[in-house]
Amino acid sequence: MVDPLFADPALASWYDALSPTDERGDFGFYLPRVMSARSVLDVGCGTGSLLGLAREAGHRGRLLGLDPGAGMLEQARRRPEPDIEWIAGDLESTSWEREFDFVVMTGHAFQALLGDDELRAALAAVRAALTDDGRFGFETRNPLARAWESWTTVAPVDVPAPGGEGSAPLRMTRQVRSVDGDIVFFRTGLTLPGEHAPRHSDSTLRFLGADRLDAFLAEAGLVVEERYGDWERGPLTDVSPEIITVARRTPA
Repeated sequence: MVDPLFADPALASWYDALSPTDERGDFGFYLPRVMSARSVLDVGCGTGSLLGLAREAGHRGRLLGLDPGAGMLEQARRRPEPDIEWIAGDLESTSWEREFDFVVMTGHAFQALLGDDELRAALAAVRAALTDDGRFGFETRNPLARAWESWTTVAPVDVPAPGGEGSAPLRMTRQVRSVDGDIVFFRTGLTLPGEHAPRHSDSTLRFLGADRLDAFLAEAGLVVEERYGDWERGPLTDVSPEIITVARRTPA
């Protein structure tokens, strides 16, 4: 669900430095919903920060993180918070039946679902995993805002090390390679401290508009309950950066 580079444990340890928890609007939005749910499935959980925050804040129910990246899960399993399940895989390789009150996908992980069939299978799996009164929360970047136009870096970006001051930074570059309909292809380069050459990966994300997104949800037996255009719960407009969705099951 994240950049393939982060399957490497050496780079996965930098993920939270690249996306600091205290700067993430998605965590502030989703955490109260996690706390109010008895059982939570975090799809594309990464290093496990959201579920760790929930347990630290006193969540006493079931918390399960799912991610295909070995490096990410290695970081998640090192977390100090107790009794969180970490499973390697994705929605197509796992299945649950009415086990979770809240299923969540953070960090724009939903955009890694590229093909129509892959998207349909994932949404069907989410619906199956939800309890009858469960909710599914996720976000995708609003294609009308054309965020990718600002992604190509003019100069490398230095990211402070997790160890703080005195530690060498990570150097990051990004280049958008092409745009084909709702699919954006880009290349990320990350140079670790002490390494002279960057490690590269080619990534692909899908930018679905609200109408097409809602059609896929309806086909899967899900209906939008809440919809926002930013993490402050502003309405969705043509210039909104996000399409933030909370959906529920429709009756069978």
